[in-house]
Amino acid sequence: MRGNKNFKPLILVVLFAVIVALLDSYLRHHHVAVLDAKGLIAEKERNLFYFGLGLSAIVVIPVYIMTVAIIWKYRETNKHSKKYSPDWDGSKLLEGLWWGIPCLIIFVLSIVTWNSSHALDPYKSLGSNGLDVEVVALDWKWLFIYPEQNIASVNMLEVPVNTPVNFEITSDTVMNSFWIPNLGGQIYAMPGMNTELHLMADKAGTFRGSSANISGRDFADMSFTAKAGSVSEFKDWVNQAKQSGSELSVNNYNLLSKPGAGSVNYYSSLSPGLYNHTVLKYMTQQGGTQ
Repeated sequence: MRGNKNFKPLILVVLFAVIVALLDSYLRHHHVAVLDAKGLIAEKERNLFYFGLGLSAIVVIPVYIMTVAIIWKYRETNKHSKKYSPDWDGSKLLEGLWWGIPCLIIFVLSIVTWNSSHALDPYKSLGSNGLDVEVVALDWKWLFIYPEQNIASVNMLEVPVNTPVNFEITSDTVMNSFWIPNLGGQIYAMPGMNTELHLMADKAGTFRGSSANISGRDFADMSFTAKAGSVSEFKDWVNQAKQSGSELSVNNYNLLSKPGAGSVNYYSSLSPGLYNHTVLKYMTQQGGTQ
């Protein structure tokens, strides 16, 4: 009996190790975009996630182990652990531990949250000489306007590696959420408002972008492709878009903004001030693109 009693805690340890091994195997063989950082901001957000998870595990893991151990030890059928202690009403040491450790963790997390909230502010620029991209959420597609290059694309975002990208984001429909998990966190796209997001890819690759906000019918198909490559590859892509021969005029924009799934498309030139008109038209009484 004594051998079996000593063997039972080992079972809990083995069970916990198996769970950790299965979780590690899943993460190794399944792509989880938010953990596969390919950008400066995404890497900091991932590290922050791991840090918070590690601190939480200091409390969560012992609690679960003790819960199972207490249930097993003080089960009704265990005839060897019924010790009657009528004069024992608490332990200052134990109470200090299970109150003090969580309070300390919350204190550390509050400092980290304060610092990271300022360091990872989506409106905070990542440097000068970046690439400006204007983003418009439509039903059910994404329009990317490159004002300096005088081109636009639908459901295709191309950026150079190690170059700060300055996004200005709005919506010409209901509220959406612009998100590229491999590069950084999401930010809302709202009609009549202009939000900002600053990201930078530090590794080349092709990533999935999407709307992270439930916005009605077919919102799940509102995804786009984000590609990061060398500066020369980006210039070749711009030249390819300029050869499309299609202008993003006001009329073409109005056709594009009609509800419907969108495929990848390019525009070789832009109507001046199209993005600003999209934002401002919700602030006028008449509405409509001027």
